[in-house]
Amino acid sequence: MTTPQTSALVGEGSDNNYRFALTALTSLFFIWGFITCLNDILIPYLRLLFDLNYTQSMLIQFCFFGAYFIISIPAGLMVGKIGYKMGIVTGLLIAGAGCVLFYPAAMLEIYGLFLLALFILASGVTILQVAANPYVTRLGPEKTSSSRLTMTQAFNSLGTTVAPFFGAWLIFGGVADPEVSGVSKDTVSLPYFILAATLVLMAIVFVKLKLPEMGKVDQAAALPTKGGAWGQKHLVLGAIGIFVYVGAEVGIGSFLAIYLSQSDIGNMSSSQASHYISWYFGGAMVGRFIGAAVMQKFAGNRVLLFNASCAVALVAISMNSSGALAMWSLLFVGLCNSIMFPTIFSLALHNLKESTSQGSGILCLAIVGGAIVPLLQGVLADMTSVQFAFILPLLCYVYIAFYGFRGHRPGAFKRMLDEKETA
Repeated sequence: MTTPQTSALVGEGSDNNYRFALTALTSLFFIWGFITCLNDILIPYLRLLFDLNYTQSMLIQFCFFGAYFIISIPAGLMVGKIGYKMGIVTGLLIAGAGCVLFYPAAMLEIYGLFLLALFILASGVTILQVAANPYVTRLGPEKTSSSRLTMTQAFNSLGTTVAPFFGAWLIFGGVADPEVSGVSKDTVSLPYFILAATLVLMAIVFVKLKLPEMGKVDQAAALPTKGGAWGQKHLVLGAIGIFVYVGAEVGIGSFLAIYLSQSDIGNMSSSQASHYISWYFGGAMVGRFIGAAVMQKFAGNRVLLFNASCAVALVAISMNSSGALAMWSLLFVGLCNSIMFPTIFSLALHNLKESTSQGSGILCLAIVGGAIVPLLQGVLADMTSVQFAFILPLLCYVYIAFYGFRGHRPGAFKRMLDEKETA
């Protein structure tokens, strides 16, 4: 169904409006990538400040990505009522409020308050994702939606690439060896105050911008299938794909500084190892720029299958080696991660029509994998070793390869069940 607002964009001038909107949206992808990656610096910082074990450290990711599970469905309903643009403004303001809460958390040195601040911050980022991801897929032809989302996600990776440099310097305060010198409770406030000011400024800018009015759902319009988006099996399988992808990416990123600081892997301090997180996310950035071009000629599901298979091989190599080989094989997984999220996201939203906002909320709900998988990885690391715990991300990439091979097809799940009954 075409609304009066969107119909005005079809035809002369619509391409220019779309290009302007996409340019504005790239700033959002950058900022939430920056925010998310700061968690990987925050983990070793708070681990030193509060003397946490691996499982307790992963509560940082649990609270951050747990917000996706709690907020995504309400966010999808909200965005369906107020539209993509105002959803973005709301998300920016809530994320800014979470950043401000880092100041009392640092002054009082209360770990639980840090976790609450992260939850509020992540709630705002969740709303941003629910609004911005489907916005990008609808600003142009459906057949190139994977390519567009991959390109904008490349700027998300740019944020995750530069965040470790600024985060390590600001949070660790330039301390060469924080394990020896200790960490200051004051330094964590500065980067989040800067972020709070930036987010509020961006919210003001987006209120002023003239963007295509999209995302509001006509409540009287018929949904494409019974049960709306939940009735689309390729969406449900895609949600599982998002769950395991985010879990694998976050799990590896969360343990990188700890893993590389081990004597048999990188033999360096946590502060030095934190800088290598940029290599991991930088690979994703480079891969997304390449992937955006590649997927103009090759089907997104085939590229997804290839990248997931390479990730399985690289994680397996890192688990069964040591030194530079173990270190660099894991870092290069970032390159494989590049196109996974936007490709799974766009494949899962295919042909949802009026249920797109609901589908986006379901997919963002699945980002809770970033809370569950790293926490389980932390428990496994406490029970065995950090290196063996990478078996969880490896299994996640195996499922993503399946989704690229078969699970992305509409009705694929039903066909699988029918084939089993026939057999």
